[in-house]
Amino acid sequence: MDIILKQDVNNLGYKNDIVTVKPGYARNFLIPQGMAILATERNRKILAEEMRQQAHKEEKVRNEAMDKAKALEGLKLRIPAKAAATGKIFGSVNNIQIANAIKEACNLDVDRKQIILSDDTVKELGTYTAKIRLHKDVQTEVEFEVYAE
Repeated sequence: MDIILKQDVNNLGYKNDIVTVKPGYARNFLIPQGMAILATERNRKILAEEMRQQAHKEEKVRNEAMDKAKALEGLKLRIPAKAAATGKIFGSVNNIQIANAIKEACNLDVDRKQIILSDDTVKELGTYTAKIRLHKDVQTEVEFEVYAE
């Protein structure tokens, strides 16, 4: 079944993509949640018109994302955490703390949903890498170190 995504869906596609999924997934989850609509001929024509109108806006957003990526390139963050003598952290470091550290370091607002950790949370001291997806075509990596307070 072909559908048109109305928002970004992890491991499926980006907004306004036409993708093929199993009918049950579309009818029972994506369409009722408002994440997609059926890719009928009428909806495809509407999508084509919207894409034509938004082409210049998309280029501006992409250029802003490229500028942010250049600012984040080579950035090394230090994030403090309370830790035991063995190196285990009390609690964890997640994408919210990384977003706050980026805000403090270079005064850039990065949405926490754009930050992807290989593990969902970091639970030990050490150096890690986070992938930041600023735009569907623009991704960068930021290295961060978790140290004991």
